[in-house]
Amino acid sequence: MRPGDVVLIGAACSVQFSGDRALMLRLVSIGETDPYNDWIWLTGYVLDTKGLATAKRELYVLRAGLRTQRRTAPERVQPRQSSSRVTAWSSLQLGEPAHP
Repeated sequence: MRPGDVVLIGAACSVQFSGDRALMLRLVSIGETDPYNDWIWLTGYVLDTKGLATAKRELYVLRAGLRTQRRTAPERVQPRQSSSRVTAWSSLQLGEPAHP
């Protein structure tokens, strides 16, 4: 579970979220888990049925009750492109004429 994931907050997280009070939350930050009772602070945006954010909330919930609905895609690293300056310098070192 990490920021950007969408989780279902329902009765398994806390009785206050049972029935029609359950909500979908896009996580913004995740606090430390209390090692004694497995409760955790979450900050995120409540999503409507279209997936649009309607409110920002801070919730204290039972970690074991969270159900991940959609994970954030892993970050993709773009390969670096060499600049023309580096190419020209390499050509000079090889004794080839540099092209402007």
